[in-house]
Amino acid sequence: MIGPLAEVGHWAAFACRSLLPTAAISVRPAFWLRPVAAVVLGALPLVAVLGLALGAVIWMQTRGVLERTAGATDLLPTVLAAAVLLELAPVGAGLIVATRTGASIGAELAAMRASEQLDALEILGVSPRRWLVAPRVFACVVSVPVLHVLTAALALGSGFAAELLTGETTWRKYETAVLAELRLGDVLPAAAKTLVFGWLVGVSSCYVGLTARIGAEGVGRAATTSVVICTLLVLAADVFLVAVTRLL
Repeated sequence: MIGPLAEVGHWAAFACRSLLPTAAISVRPAFWLRPVAAVVLGALPLVAVLGLALGAVIWMQTRGVLERTAGATDLLPTVLAAAVLLELAPVGAGLIVATRTGASIGAELAAMRASEQLDALEILGVSPRRWLVAPRVFACVVSVPVLHVLTAALALGSGFAAELLTGETTWRKYETAVLAELRLGDVLPAAAKTLVFGWLVGVSSCYVGLTARIGAEGVGRAATTSVVICTLLVLAADVFLVAVTRLL
């Protein structure tokens, strides 16, 4: 019991010590432009598939159910927008970064630890937390909201395309129905939680990579552990943040 609790404490201390370096590099684009581009561009194919599939599938599945009630199909754009903007797009973007980027960061830092590059940096007086951890954490924090917006836009667009094939509508009518019941008080908290998802993924994958065992097995295990931990944290944070938002 003491072992897991101690590990959580070490993770929390690492996360707190990473806050200041991450905030410091935000004013120096040279440190984070390349990591951000790598995360966003690497995740674009998955985001495209996720967004297009979400909008089309939700529209086709839900339309069949709502057609049983007279007039209920007029609410379909609102239902789609609420599902995508409030839950599916934020969590989907967070999970994509957790699985793809989390594994990459964990394996990369574990490989640097195995090859003693981290020791070399410390001997030279270079802080790994500033030069290795902070840019990667900042990249995750920035990238998840961007991917969330792209996922939501593609999902709403594919939903409209599906309606063009299965029913009669216009873009003006569709847009009005999408925005009919949504408020900024609903959308902004859902978008804000993507910042938390990105921070959790960045911090956790860096921590796993820096504390991995030395050797090829350690590198492979770091990649797997990063995916598992980051995925669990994103899902747990989603439940917690939604509950807090509802209470407030």
